[in-house]
Amino acid sequence: MRVALVQLRSSADAAANLAAIEAGIAEAAAQGARLVALPENATLLAPAPLKRASAERLDGPTCQRLGVLARRYQVWLNLAGFPERTDDPTRPANTSLLFAPDGLLVATYRKIHLFDLDLPELSLRESASTTPGDRVTVHPVDGIPVGLAICYDLRFPEMFRALVTRGARVLLIPSAFTVPTGKAHWEVLLRARAIENQCFVIAAAQSGSHPGSDRVSYGHGLAVDPWGRVLVDQGEGEGVAVVDLDFAEQARVRRGLPALAHARYSDRS
Repeated sequence: MRVALVQLRSSADAAANLAAIEAGIAEAAAQGARLVALPENATLLAPAPLKRASAERLDGPTCQRLGVLARRYQVWLNLAGFPERTDDPTRPANTSLLFAPDGLLVATYRKIHLFDLDLPELSLRESASTTPGDRVTVHPVDGIPVGLAICYDLRFPEMFRALVTRGARVLLIPSAFTVPTGKAHWEVLLRARAIENQCFVIAAAQSGSHPGSDRVSYGHGLAVDPWGRVLVDQGEGEGVAVVDLDFAEQARVRRGLPALAHARYSDRS
């Protein structure tokens, strides 16, 4: 399976973001990608009040537009940070969307772990503006089970083991990591999730300063193989990178080190 990671510098301008998304998808499709991974907040990276005001249902115009793009370019399409309207008008969900090549929205995942941060240079309170999800999602992409996660979920390994228990062989982790935490932990956490679950990890990222926001994102969209090797590191700036996932190699890794089959611990408390 050929996968493309599209690294963006999204903003509060939804129309400009959609134009950048289409350009990235078009480039990915031209390079033969079957699955296109976009970062968190691809459709809108904005302060909480604007995200709240812009929240839509899954049958709204933004999802319809994304479905058209998936169908036009005949790709599977994943992105997260979509502000999905919920029953609480003050707190939309942070939702990951998976579109099939026929344009249908076939799977969603609502971010479970919400990022609250208090630093001298930055304060973020995702829990104050976001309704958390309560279940994990695995869905087949061309017959390969794919697990959906979002950014801060990366720090909670038990969630990824739950995805693998449900059959996931690829983990999609669209993100908008901050620079300090990105420098310290981004690569090592992604490699850890790949190694301990013997999965491919695809982590599309936001990068740089975002117009209309004081946020700065780390970039470095990564693809990691089940042995923990970094296959793609996009560095900084916007762009598209493609990688071929070798599932025969994954099977060899799992046969040669059958740790998943040896797992015995379960929380019985």
